[in-house]
Amino acid sequence: MSLSVFAVVLFAAALHALWNTLLKGGGDKMLSAVLVTGGAAALSACFLPFLPLPHPDSWPWLAVSVGLQVLYFTLLAQTYRIADMGRTYPLMRGTAPLLVAVTGVVWTGETLSGSGWLGIGVVCAGVLSLAWGPVRGGGSRQGAGVALALLTAGVIAAYTLVDGTGVRLSGSAAAYTLWLSLLTGVPMVGWALCVRRQALWQALRRSPALPLIGGGGTLVSYGLALWAMTVAPLAVVAALRETSIVFALLLAALLLKERTGPRRILAGGLICTGAALLRLA
Repeated sequence: MSLSVFAVVLFAAALHALWNTLLKGGGDKMLSAVLVTGGAAALSACFLPFLPLPHPDSWPWLAVSVGLQVLYFTLLAQTYRIADMGRTYPLMRGTAPLLVAVTGVVWTGETLSGSGWLGIGVVCAGVLSLAWGPVRGGGSRQGAGVALALLTAGVIAAYTLVDGTGVRLSGSAAAYTLWLSLLTGVPMVGWALCVRRQALWQALRRSPALPLIGGGGTLVSYGLALWAMTVAPLAVVAALRETSIVFALLLAALLLKERTGPRRILAGGLICTGAALLRLA
């Protein structure tokens, strides 16, 4: 991976961590997700008139991805509702790149170097290590949460592979990203307006900047990642994006004043080591 692509993906990971940190401070995760996707959709609508349509060959992939994105946000909200985020988030983000790496060999025919496979493994090990240890609560709810987290990881891997293929056929990573954000945000906001309209307005009044900051952050972050997928192997980009957890740990310590223990420091070190190996891939 070239240094420029490596730097772009790291920047995208930092943006991803930033808007996720904003979401973490919110109360209702589903409505926060609606505000973020709605903000991204509104921003996309402003810029789409200045871009060409994606190539028609990418439209079926775009349609499938929209369905997967809506399913992802639904599963994510349900997972966080019943289980501890500290256990389920690393499971989702650490398992998905492994699934992309294994299935991507068949899906795209891409081959990875030894350092590439090693880097992916080390990054995923670092992320998954954050899921170890005690969590709040227990019993069947935590078990169901872990099952949902693994299901969500499968959806993440699926839309990564779908978008990686679609963006390569689109002829314009920017246009593909904006259409994806618009078409994902419309059903999300439509659902909230039909089912939870009053709660949505209350959430917007509590966090009026979330649609702009969060929506802009996710739009640019995923757009940069999709562009990187047009010039680098999908599995490498997918794994390198998970360095966002390192940025999230730093932001949580600096902004949310969360304690950073030895386990988190070790996990961060593993992820950084994996990222260095991916730079050589």
